[in-house]
Amino acid sequence: MITESLYHQVIADTPALKVVAAVAQQMETPTYVVGGFVRDLILGRKLKDIDIVCVGSGIQLAKTIGESIGAKPVVHKNFGTAALKIEGEEVEFVGARKESYRSNSRKPIVEDGNLADDQNRRDFTINALAISLNKDDFGQLLDPFGGMQSLEDKLIQTPLAPDETFSDDPLRIMRAIRFASQLSFDIEADTFNAIKEMKGRLEIVSQERITDELNKIILSPKPSYGFKLLFHSGVLAHVFPEMVKLQGVKVIDGKAHKDNFYHTLQVLDNVSEVTNDLWLRWAAILHDIAKPATQRFHKKAGWTFHGHEDLGARWVPRIFKQLKLPLNDKMKYVQKLVRLHLRPIALVSEKVTESAVRRLLFEAGDDIEDLMKLCKADITSKDHNRVRRYLSNFKKVEEKMIEVEEKDHLRNFKLPVTGELIMETFEIKPSRVVGDIKNEIKEAILEGTIENDYDQAFQLMLDLGQKRGLSRSGN
Repeated sequence: MITESLYHQVIADTPALKVVAAVAQQMETPTYVVGGFVRDLILGRKLKDIDIVCVGSGIQLAKTIGESIGAKPVVHKNFGTAALKIEGEEVEFVGARKESYRSNSRKPIVEDGNLADDQNRRDFTINALAISLNKDDFGQLLDPFGGMQSLEDKLIQTPLAPDETFSDDPLRIMRAIRFASQLSFDIEADTFNAIKEMKGRLEIVSQERITDELNKIILSPKPSYGFKLLFHSGVLAHVFPEMVKLQGVKVIDGKAHKDNFYHTLQVLDNVSEVTNDLWLRWAAILHDIAKPATQRFHKKAGWTFHGHEDLGARWVPRIFKQLKLPLNDKMKYVQKLVRLHLRPIALVSEKVTESAVRRLLFEAGDDIEDLMKLCKADITSKDHNRVRRYLSNFKKVEEKMIEVEEKDHLRNFKLPVTGELIMETFEIKPSRVVGDIKNEIKEAILEGTIENDYDQAFQLMLDLGQKRGLSRSGN
C-alpha cells in the first residue's frame, strides 16, 4: 500500500490525468479521480480504466478535453456519461449526482449534486475514495467514509446503511462478494448480514449482470473463497441452485461419500493455480454437477455416481442458457471436458493400451492438454501418497500420448477416406452402408489394426465393400 504523500506525485505523473487536470482547471470545473483507480493506486495494484467525476457536466468536460487533443468522446446521454481515450488510457467522465430509488426498480431518480452526494451513492467505502485534480488541493485524498481504514483492515463495507445500499442497487450484493474474492478481504458483519437478508432483491437484476460478476469471482486468484461467501450468504441458491445441490454428505451403513460441493471448490482452486482461462475454470465447476442426480447406494459397492459425466455434459447447454453464458464453441469446449473428465483417470494403470490412448486423443483433439489439467486438479484425496501415485501415473499416460500422437496424428482426426469417395468408388447413393464403412475404418485406425494412412484405409474400404457385395466402379 503506497503512502499518502505519494498520491499527488503518481497523479501528476499519469499522462491522461495531467491532461484532464489542465483542462478542468482552465474551465474552473471542480474535478476528481474516483473509485477503483484510487483504490488500486493505494493498494499498489495494476491501474486500469480511469473514472472522473466533476461538479457540472461530465459530458461537456469530456468534449472540451476531446477538442484540446483532437479526439471525440463517446457520449451516453441517457446515463450522463462520456468516454474518451487520452494518452492511451480509457477515461470515463460523469457529473457529480445524487440518486434515489423506488423499491421495485433499479432505475434511479437522478439529480445534479456535489462530490459528497456522489460519494454517498458509491457501493463500498473502498470505492468512495477520491483524489482532487483541482489547483488549490491537487493530489489531496478525500475519504469521508473511512475507505483508507477499510483498506488497512482488508474489509468490505458500505458507506451508508448496508440495507439501504443493497436495496438501491441489489447488484452490489454480488459486487461485495466479488471484491472480497478478488482482494482476499473480509466482509464486515453488518454488511454480510444485509446480504443474507436482502439476497431476494437480486431478482430484479438482469441475469447478464449477475453472471458478469460471477465470472469475475471465478477469475479470482482463489475462487473458492468467493463461492463459500456466495454459499453461506444464501446468494448461490438464488443465482446457481444446481451447484448448491452438490453440498452435503449422506451416510448409510457407515459408508459416506465426499462432499461434492467442497470437492468441486478444491478442483476449481487447483485448476486456477495453473490457468486463468475462464472456460477451463467453468469446466472444473461443472465436472461433477450431475453427481446428485446419479447418486446411488449399493450395499457392497457403497456410493456410486455412474454416468454423471455424460449427464453433466448433457446439462451444460441448459446451464449456459440459464446463466446467459455464450452458446458457442466455449460451451461445446466445457461440455467436452465435462464428458471426458473421467477418461484419463481410467487410463491410470501400469498397462496403458495404445487403442485407449488413441480414442482419447481422437475425442479430445486440441483440448487434450486442458483435459489433463482438469484431471490432475480432480485428484483431491487427503491421502498424499495416493495423490502422488495418481500424478505419477498421469505422467506415464502423457508420455504415451506423445508417443502415439507422433506416430498416428490423431488430434483433430479426419478419416483418410470420405463418404463421397466411398459412394464414388462403389457407385452407390447416400445410405447407411456408407456410414457403416466409415465407422469400421475409424475403429480399425483407433484399434491400431491399420495406420492412419490413406492407402491402408482405401484398401480396407475395398475389402469392406466386397464383404457387402459391392463392386468397385470400372470393374
